[in-house]
Amino acid sequence: GVALSTELPGRGVRVSGAGRHCSRVVAGIAHPGGRDWQNRTSTPPAMSRFPSLPPATAAKLAKLGLIRDADLILHLPLRWEDETRVTPIRDLLPGDSAQIVATVTETQIAYRPRRMLTVALADDSGQMAARFLHFYPSHLKAFQPGARLRLIGEVRGGFLGLEMVHPRFVRFGEDDALPTGLTPVYPTTAGLAQATLRRLVARALEAPIADTLPPDWLAELNLPPLDPSLRLLHAPPRAADAARIASREHPAWQRLAFDELLAQQISLARARAARRARATTPLPPRNRLTRAFLAALPFALTAAQARAAGEIAADLAAPHPMRRLLQGDVGSGKTAIAALACLQAVENGLQAAFMAPTEILAEQHATKLAPAFEALGVRCAWVSGGLRKSARNRAWEA
Repeated sequence: GVALSTELPGRGVRVSGAGRHCSRVVAGIAHPGGRDWQNRTSTPPAMSRFPSLPPATAAKLAKLGLIRDADLILHLPLRWEDETRVTPIRDLLPGDSAQIVATVTETQIAYRPRRMLTVALADDSGQMAARFLHFYPSHLKAFQPGARLRLIGEVRGGFLGLEMVHPRFVRFGEDDALPTGLTPVYPTTAGLAQATLRRLVARALEAPIADTLPPDWLAELNLPPLDPSLRLLHAPPRAADAARIASREHPAWQRLAFDELLAQQISLARARAARRARATTPLPPRNRLTRAFLAALPFALTAAQARAAGEIAADLAAPHPMRRLLQGDVGSGKTAIAALACLQAVENGLQAAFMAPTEILAEQHATKLAPAFEALGVRCAWVSGGLRKSARNRAWEA
């Protein structure tokens, strides 16, 4: 993964964590100028849907979460294949993943030991074969004797020499040129060809991509701009450091990891602000039931337990909803802290629900806590999913 921990000097924003791949959340990252990438007028084509595509193709794209060109731009490759080099047949070795340019010399359908298509291939340096266990009439049409093809696959040793089983292939005329960069292989779904995804991504990248960060941030953080970073990951040039790209150590990955983490932090900050904007009834500590409960415990709270109880009490006293997770090992005192929170609600004239994930655990909590609560004058009721509705209603009204 890409480890990243950075602070924006003087901006009050800190981002830390690790990103394995760019999330679509980058497309909605807020810009310091108050606009976001999705609303930028400089890239209107990149925000459109796919009205020109057949409905079946659009449905397959939707299964991958690709409904706009912005989604395609952030649909990054799983890996890259080098189709810029051609290996002569004589230089191939079993186990190699290679690309050859060869001419079909013979095509044969064999029926034993199973039905398969065998294609004899040759270049100026030697001969080999390609085998297809599953094939269609289109294969027979493509592998006519004399056809010149570019084939990519894993080389194996067969009974009659070297062969490729189910290689990828394209027609390759005398005037055709090899790709100038590495070929991306995208996450896909059944019926959606790599060629279709590459074509759609290339079309989405025709428009310039406005950056989500201002130039001074990029300079301070030593990050590359967004546009060239995305273009490099979709179509690395032949001279690119393929090992660093594949290992996600390239600066382009660092840039996308930063955007992903920053977008996550902005999203969390907005969610926190939205929660704090919601009003709720404050439950200040009255210290009547809670203090009596603590005095009845056969032990004193540890410093960590007291700190957790104090933080929860302060949250309950606030005029906005609490959103807190109390985490601890078995036997660390979580039940006692939860009991104190319940009693703080009861002190303020409200009911409190002590919930458990299983009926057995709920019954155990009721057996342990009900006597202690009832000794303080708090009425308790045990409610489970197996109770009739009328019994549950009586418990709520108790």
